[in-house]
Amino acid sequence: MPRLFKISVVLIFFVAPFAANSHVQHYKNLGGIEFDIYRNSNHIGSHIFSFEKSGDQLFVRSEIKFSIKKFGLTLYKYYAEGTEVYRENQLVKFISTTNQNGKNKYVNMIFNDDKYHIDGSSYKGEAPKHYLIGTWWNHSMVGAEAQISAVSGRIIKQKVKFLGKEKVKIGVNYYNTLHYNFSSVDKKLNKNKKLNTDVWYDEKTLNWVKASFNKKGKWEYKLKSIW
Repeated sequence: MPRLFKISVVLIFFVAPFAANSHVQHYKNLGGIEFDIYRNSNHIGSHIFSFEKSGDQLFVRSEIKFSIKKFGLTLYKYYAEGTEVYRENQLVKFISTTNQNGKNKYVNMIFNDDKYHIDGSSYKGEAPKHYLIGTWWNHSMVGAEAQISAVSGRIIKQKVKFLGKEKVKIGVNYYNTLHYNFSSVDKKLNKNKKLNTDVWYDEKTLNWVKASFNKKGKWEYKLKSIW
């Protein structure tokens, strides 16, 4: 496979000292969010979140799929699905499976004894309760010390910088947004492992509307619909 397409994708979530899961309740009335995925301005796939309330639990299911083609040939395919389970604003369970161009990755994570127990393809061990699973729909990401990879379970300590308020146009819609940059604290990481992602949240609703990063091309997630 050409080296160009050995892609490590970052999946796609003023720093205030609030509780890590404080915003989860804010999203309980959402039905779903759908994003278009672009690479170098070409539409290549989608990322869909669905939200379901059942008793005292909130289920957030995610499906992402895209493919990169050239001259009609598929050079790279990606598919992932995962489920987050929250109870009383606390993430109590997360599972995911990913097929990254034929390479399988996974995460099985449960909250018990006031900490996370992680069985992932890249990390097996524990993590404190204030770390968050790395999905950008949750605006609480801006206050997290670290995120847990939703693909492999590895721990990514992060630095978050507020870049200001911006008006963002997506299609025919305009959004007044809060713009953040998320980057890895560990500068010794391989460049394919480093986090460096810009994320925009709607100023009023705190819904995720856009993300952008560079990794063997310019990648963008743009809000398609929300219900």
